Amino acid sequence: MEKTEAQRFKEIRESLNLTQTEFAALLGVKSSTADLERGKTRITGKVVAELMRLYQINPLWLYGESKQQYLPLPETLSTLPKVIQVNQEEEEQILMVNQRASAGYPQNIHDTGWYEQLPAFNFPLPAFKNATYRGFQVEGDSMFPTFYSGDWVLAKAMSSLNEATNHKIYVVVTHDTVVIKKLNKIVSRNFIELISLNKEYAPFTLPVSEIQELWEVTSKLTFSLDENSQNSMLTQLQHSMEELKAQLKEANKLKA
Repeated sequence: MEKTEAQRFKEIRESLNLTQTEFAALLGVKSSTADLERGKTRITGKVVAELMRLYQINPLWLYGESKQQYLPLPETLSTLPKVIQVNQEEEEQILMVNQRASAGYPQNIHDTGWYEQLPAFNFPLPAFKNATYRGFQVEGDSMFPTFYSGDWVLAKAMSSLNEATNHKIYVVVTHDTVVIKKLNKIVSRNFIELISLNKEYAPFTLPVSEIQELWEVTSKLTFSLDENSQNSMLTQLQHSMEELKAQLKEANKLKA
């Protein structure tokens, strides 16, 4: 039996693991999508447009006129940086985007004047030559224990998603935010899966069309060395205490 548009609409929501209330909020629908899924309320052109924009849903599939659920994306969807900065010697500089600047990065991504407020420097190492690099400051604990809040990552610009490798860590600049996550491409669905290293945070999907820039994390700058050193010393001390206890226990056995 042929599915109705309401049933296909419900299928989209379930594939995204969203509640009716969550899906409604994303699509700009009041309260819930329950009536849409029951066929009691007509799916408006605005909702269809949002399904296309957010999830690349093919309207012809939604209305039963095509078997292709997702719209094809341009093969050369560029994720290159929109602005770069050079010094007086025409050498490209590494811009540093701190936590505060990250909040405004997506909205100012084409504004050359906005980038002038960011610190910039050159790294005189071969690894940072012949490519565009940018620094981003880590915020929060979603990438713990590899990255602490306040750490910096240095990342290399990717020209497109085709350059990305599954399970590597990337800085992903969307239209709304900047995130640092492990990436998994879901080619057949025109989505990527973004994964936190901290298991307390669930993975989530992002439409490829939402990506403005993509940066592969290659190194980090951390200011947590003292804390790590203390933890290392504590571990060594605990190990030494265990060895001492074992030696004392063995000595007591010999005396007995």
